[in-house]
Amino acid sequence: MSIPLVDAHYTTLRCYKVASILQSSTPVDHTRRLVYLDIETSPVRRAPCAMPYHRTPFGFQPASSMIEASNLHKVFGAFHAVRGVSLTIDPGEVVALLGPNGAGKTTTVRMLGAILRPSDGYARVAGYDVVEQAREVRRVVGLLTEFPGLYLRMRPQEYLCFFGALQGMAASDSARRAEQLLRQFGLWEARDKRLDSFSKGMKQKVALIRALIHDPPVLYLDEPTTAMDPHSARQVRDAMLELRAARRTILLTTHNLTEAEELADRIVIIRHGAIVAEGTFAELTRQFLGAPRWELRLGIPAQRATAVLDGLAPIERIDGECVYYHTDDARHVNPQIVARLADAGIPIIALNELPRRLEDVYLEIVAGNDRADTIPFAGRPARRDGAPATGEAVTLNAER
Repeated sequence: MSIPLVDAHYTTLRCYKVASILQSSTPVDHTRRLVYLDIETSPVRRAPCAMPYHRTPFGFQPASSMIEASNLHKVFGAFHAVRGVSLTIDPGEVVALLGPNGAGKTTTVRMLGAILRPSDGYARVAGYDVVEQAREVRRVVGLLTEFPGLYLRMRPQEYLCFFGALQGMAASDSARRAEQLLRQFGLWEARDKRLDSFSKGMKQKVALIRALIHDPPVLYLDEPTTAMDPHSARQVRDAMLELRAARRTILLTTHNLTEAEELADRIVIIRHGAIVAEGTFAELTRQFLGAPRWELRLGIPAQRATAVLDGLAPIERIDGECVYYHTDDARHVNPQIVARLADAGIPIIALNELPRRLEDVYLEIVAGNDRADTIPFAGRPARRDGAPATGEAVTLNAER
């Protein structure tokens, strides 16, 4: 049975007949020998970023955006999956790419990972063009896919060393890095068990570690905490915060909006293949939910205090002893409200700004987009090489 040595998203080597290898009692040695045989004729070395670098307190960092996409389109037959996506992500930035199922998130990530060839537009990752320099792109990216395939007959450390070798790492370096990550994610004690005995959450951790094994400057993480228990999910989120502090660039796709709100520096929402909103959580909240919302709880029925509050802030509603209002200028408005109520002898029980969640913003954007007209079909753009656009994935082990 012929199977690829690595998952399709990073296939830079040839396919081998490896069924006997995976059944061997010492798969690491045999696997390593096959990898080195291929490296002798087709070197696979870690490529440095092609971007200009400058010295910072964090070391040498790219002088411009780590990810740059301009007017990306992808057409599959008659279906226009991605429509003019433009995006820039800086070194050390975490960006959450959100959207409903079928919105075009995965297709966008696959184009940025040099898996799918854009039908139109261009993208660069760490200075490398995703079409013209696809192999270099794959070497500077760590990718966790929604359905990561694992070689279930292997054990975690040998599996990770195997992928380290495919990334051109020395055996001692990959073994050291594998041990470090397995310990960090609480899998070291299970290192002698085969992957087919792991729970779904444990397998997800191994897949995440595989994306981190070569310490890439760019990470694409698709639902990184799915199927994990709360403690494991916390470990992953803490690891992502450490990666951000280490100036790694992360593009996160998730349906866990609480996670996106906690981790992301910036949020991009995609709908019908196009970006419909982009900004920080604070920017999106103000744009789509308006001014901050406050709750004033009084010691008397709130209806009796409306005349006192007149002209200070627009009152949204009154409910029993509570008044709800909006204001952009709480520093100025709230002291006046308190002073007026005190002068009128009206007791104040509490005054609080009501929390707003990313979920509220997201649902407002998606609902508003649903109410709008459907984005019209923009036609089938020509491919950058002039050939008709197609929906076929790039043959990853072919020269480009």
